[in-house]
Amino acid sequence: MTSSATEEWSDEDEDQLSRIETSVLLGIPDGPVESSSDLKDAAVSRIGGVPALLSHKVPFDSSHCHHCKSPMELLVQLWAPLEDSPYDRSMYVWGCAKNGCQRKSGSVRAWRGLRYNEDYASKLKRNLSLKRGHEQAQSTPYEGSDPAHQNVNPFSMITTMGGAPHTGLGSEMFISASSLASGTIMQPQGTAHTEEDVENDDGDNASTSSSVSSIVVALATATLTDSSWQFSPSYRPQYLSTISEYLPPPKQPPTMNTAGAAVDDGDTQKGHPWATEKYENSMRTDHVFDRFVERAAHEPQQCVRYDLGGIPLPFASDHIYKQLFPSSLDNPGFSTTVTKAEFNVQPQAPRRWYGETSIPACPYCGSRRIFEFQLMPNLINILSESSNTGTEVVTATEEQRKAEVERLLKGNPDGRGMEWGTVLVFSCEKDCRLGPGNKEKQDAWNEELVLVHWDD
Repeated sequence: MTSSATEEWSDEDEDQLSRIETSVLLGIPDGPVESSSDLKDAAVSRIGGVPALLSHKVPFDSSHCHHCKSPMELLVQLWAPLEDSPYDRSMYVWGCAKNGCQRKSGSVRAWRGLRYNEDYASKLKRNLSLKRGHEQAQSTPYEGSDPAHQNVNPFSMITTMGGAPHTGLGSEMFISASSLASGTIMQPQGTAHTEEDVENDDGDNASTSSSVSSIVVALATATLTDSSWQFSPSYRPQYLSTISEYLPPPKQPPTMNTAGAAVDDGDTQKGHPWATEKYENSMRTDHVFDRFVERAAHEPQQCVRYDLGGIPLPFASDHIYKQLFPSSLDNPGFSTTVTKAEFNVQPQAPRRWYGETSIPACPYCGSRRIFEFQLMPNLINILSESSNTGTEVVTATEEQRKAEVERLLKGNPDGRGMEWGTVLVFSCEKDCRLGPGNKEKQDAWNEELVLVHWDD
């Protein structure tokens, strides 16, 4: 006779335990931002609202739509400092919601803001010196030591459970409201020791606070002065918190009879093929879109997918998909198979691979650009809800209904509604600070590459 515990166990419980963590961080809405200090703090990631800028010198026209020339609403602001960098770093994305600007170049724009953090820079320098001392001590053999434990680097990077590689971000990614209130910040898996660990190892933790706390304190002074930014159009601000992405175990690899269909197993290796053209065209359905929907369904609340240096999740088989995932064959190839005495000539199914060479280089320093994050369709839903004014619905007359139908048929360029499927943001791999004339700046405000999958 089975126990009650066994009877209550389900396949769903087993599936939860066997889920695999990927390298992707998911940004999800976490309630309205009501604290005035949080609104002014660039270390608080958010959906909507007015931007908390790292410098008062940021030009207001950075938020202007290239098509209508009007200021756009902020879609998201991400606090995204890079590990071992002395620069505070935030990413900003603005989007135009006017109907006439949809599918137009420059109606979605992304910017990268950097500011030199002197306090944090001095801590990095000190911790680097401590780290080198530890490495030297570890590499020096002593009498009676175990050879198996020599030359171990305690500061080496490790992978997370499930094989997900470390993202390359510091522990400060997506600081949440609860973390700010309690003064504690969750450390991501993937680092053997934090900088605070290094200081504690040397018995000097009383003299130096954590680097995370110093950054938050430094950024608390990043406020908006009386400027155009305060009066820019905006959605109601919401906190943007982060969770890890978990996927079910990969399915069995496709057999020869499946025409080489790619399996969406969360693999983010550069050499992983995305799909085969033959399978995509076989049933006249968009399997790229199907995979997008299936992947997003694992966490329906996701508004942002963050995976610095990873592979974006394409929305549909459009020109953006073909640019990022070029075919392995420039021209249709052929393979021959022999059956009995006859030769059957069949076209080869070209495979698609993620090609970083198709991404334009950084216009400031010439380095390559890498994928950093993408905005997901749920963000439009969240922003639409936050822009709802709650106006009472009035029953329209017959003439008003006819006029509304006629307006919709003709199109309304002054109406509002974003129509993208996903917005991909690529940033400079070197996080450069070059400005006009290739001059390096102490602080930086550089526009980054945006590729938009429009929702057809």
